[in-house]
Amino acid sequence: MIDELKEEEIVKKVGGRFKLSTLIQKRMVALNRGARPLVEMQTKNSMEVVVQEILQDKIFLDASGNVVTAGQPVERDSGPSLDDL
Repeated sequence: MIDELKEEEIVKKVGGRFKLSTLIQKRMVALNRGARPLVEMQTKNSMEVVVQEILQDKIFLDASGNVVTAGQPVERDSGPSLDDL
């Protein structure tokens, strides 16, 4: 398991466990559909990439539950909406 997920810091950063789970799931879908990682890492493990993107404030959920990157929103096509989950 990824050690950062055991810490409360990442849970507090996104606003709770449900939001964390939602953000991870949506971003992993986007990466699996071909979105580019926002952090440079040696690993190809999508989960590790997403966790680092969150910790480095590269991604977050907006008030509507959409994944937003630092500076610009991710296209809705890149992940399921909250209604789809």
